[in-house]
Amino acid sequence: MPRQQPAAQRPVRRRSYDQFCASARALDSVGDRWTLLIVRELLAGPRRYTDLHADLPGVSTDVLASRLKDMEQGGLAVRRKLPPPAAASVYELTERGHGLLPVLAALAEWGAPALAERRPTDAVRAHWFALPLLRALTGLTQEGVLEVRLDEGEFHVRTGRGAAVEPYGFGPAPQPDARITLDAELCLELGRGDVTLAEAVKDGRIEVAGDGPLAAELRGE
Repeated sequence: MPRQQPAAQRPVRRRSYDQFCASARALDSVGDRWTLLIVRELLAGPRRYTDLHADLPGVSTDVLASRLKDMEQGGLAVRRKLPPPAAASVYELTERGHGLLPVLAALAEWGAPALAERRPTDAVRAHWFALPLLRALTGLTQEGVLEVRLDEGEFHVRTGRGAAVEPYGFGPAPQPDARITLDAELCLELGRGDVTLAEAVKDGRIEVAGDGPLAAELRGE
């Protein structure tokens, strides 16, 4: 009788399209339900399992654990322990995982027309509006941290070259270079290209606060 391999040494059994095609290979890694939404959450920085579960309404604990394990095995994410006194582990994207930002941004742009109205069953988190907003901010030249205030909550985004490192984060920024206040619908309009950032500021639909170069550029000064 063949000796059974220890669990840690058993080969990983994953579904595959078995097609010599770049798109098929990509879907082998991120085509399962919830995987790209986990990437969306981790693009904002390292997160604990409990935080991921809280911001992914509808995912079961078993499915979330399975997807995270697949992402670790596929080289998209890693798990590490926080240094003392924190007694917790966090998940964070690898460089390959961060490479999915353009994919998520393109999906957000493609799916934006389907957000004509919010359904009663729709969950919402403020930082989910970061991806459509990033498209409107790509023309900014000043590098900095921009705090965004919506009725749904707050998040922050990075502008200029810093956006490529950590495009957005949860909650208010500790020391933002500028702050804007707007509504979620305008975020979606900006993402769809229905209105430009400059037009929204000029029309008073975006309130800009701050005295530095980034705030000045947002005001068109």
